[in-house]
Amino acid sequence: MNTLMFPDDFLWGTATASYQVEGAAHEGGRSESIWDTFCRIPGAVYAGENGDTACDQYHHYKEDVALIAKLGFKSYRFSIAWPRILPNGAGAVNKEGVAYYRNLCAELRKHGIQACATLYHWDLPQVIQDKGGWAKRFIVEAFVEYAKVCFAELGDCVDQWITINEPLCVTFMGYLTGMHAPGVKDPAQAASAVHHVLLAHGAAIREYRKTGLTAPIGITLNINTPRPATKRKADVEAACRAQAFEAEVFLFPLIGKEYPEIVLQAGWKFPVEPGDLAAIAEKMDFIGLNYYFENAVAWDENSPGKYSTVPFWQKRTDMGWPVVPQGLYRQIKFVSEATGGNLPIYITENGYANPDSVDEDGRVHDEKRIEYLKKHLSVCSTLIKEGVKLKGYFVWSFLDNFEWAWGYSKRFGILHVDYKTQKRTLKDSAYFFRDVMAGFGEW
Repeated sequence: MNTLMFPDDFLWGTATASYQVEGAAHEGGRSESIWDTFCRIPGAVYAGENGDTACDQYHHYKEDVALIAKLGFKSYRFSIAWPRILPNGAGAVNKEGVAYYRNLCAELRKHGIQACATLYHWDLPQVIQDKGGWAKRFIVEAFVEYAKVCFAELGDCVDQWITINEPLCVTFMGYLTGMHAPGVKDPAQAASAVHHVLLAHGAAIREYRKTGLTAPIGITLNINTPRPATKRKADVEAACRAQAFEAEVFLFPLIGKEYPEIVLQAGWKFPVEPGDLAAIAEKMDFIGLNYYFENAVAWDENSPGKYSTVPFWQKRTDMGWPVVPQGLYRQIKFVSEATGGNLPIYITENGYANPDSVDEDGRVHDEKRIEYLKKHLSVCSTLIKEGVKLKGYFVWSFLDNFEWAWGYSKRFGILHVDYKTQKRTLKDSAYFFRDVMAGFGEW
C-alpha cells in the first residue's frame, strides 16, 4: 500500500482565476479586459465562447467557499480582476469591486480558509492595452498603482499574495504567438513585455514592503524545463537552449542574475534601464510553480531557438499534454538549486483536463485525474523527504471553468459545473483530495 504523508503545516489549496470563474462581466462597475475583447475576435476562442458568465462565482461565492471548506482545504487561491478595482486602469477606485473581494475574503475567513490573492491573472484592463499594454514601460507604474490599491483595500484580509501569474503565458502567448489576449505576434513586443512584467513584479513587491503588511508575497511561474530527447550532444544542447528561453529568462532576473546569454545571443533585446535588474530581484518570500507536463526536445537547425519538441509515448490529458510526473521532480529540483535551496516553493497549479460528465447517479467518475494527482503528489512527498522546501500545493482547478482559448471545451475542475444551470457537482477527485488532506491518501 502506498500512503501519502505530508507535514502538518503543509498548505493544501485549490485555485481559480477571475476571468475564468467570476462572470458578472458587466456588473459591479467592472470595465472590459483584454479577454473580453479577444473573445470577440472570430476564431480566437473555441466556439466563440467568453467569460461573461463563466461559473458565476461573483454570485455563487458563498456556495463555493462552503464547498471548499467541506473538502478540508486550508487555502483558496483566487485572482483579483484589475478592471473590477480600477475600471479606468488607474485613478478612481471602484468600491463595488473592492467590496466583492472583501466579502469573498470574509467568507473564507469565516470558514477558516486562508485567502491567497493573485494580483494579475491575465485580465488586463482594455484601456491599458489601448496604450500598448505590457509592451510599453508605462505599465510598470500603472501596475504598481493598482497593486497599492489592492494592498490598501484588501491587505487586512489577504493571507498570501502573488504578484503575477505565469509571465511566460502573459508574454509569449499574448505577444509572440498571439494565441492569447491581446493576440499580438511580434517578437520585439514580446521581449519588451517579458522585461516589463518582471519589472512590475519587483516594483510591486518594493511597494508592498513599505506598507508594513506581513503576509508572504511572491510570484507564480510556469517555466518549461524540457529533457533532451537523446544523449546526443546536439539534443542535450537543445534542452539547454529550451530551458534558457522558457525558464531561465524568467527565473534568473528574479534571483539577481542577468538575462541568459543564449537568449541575448539569439537577438532578443530587453529594454533594461539602470536599476531595473535590482528592482526585479526585490526579495520574495516564496516562489510559485505551475506544472502540468514536461516535453522532450531535440536539436532543430530550422527553428529560431534551434530546438523543437518531439513526439512522446506518455498518456495524454484532454489538452493533449503528456503525463510526466517525474518532470515535476526535475523542475522543482532545478528551481530549488537555482535559488540556493532556501526559498520556499509552492505548487500553485497542477491538474488534469478530462472530458467529465455527470452520470445517472449524479456522480462524476474521473479516474484519470485521480491517477494523475496520485503520481504528482507522490513526487511532492518524495521532494519533501529529500529536504526540498516545498510548502504547499494548490490543485487546479476548483471548478470547471472558461479555459481561455479553449473556451468551455476543457474541464480541469475537481467540481463539475453545469454551465446552463450553474449546478456544482463534486467529482471523485474532490473526494480523493479530501482523503489526502485528512491524512488518508492511501491506495
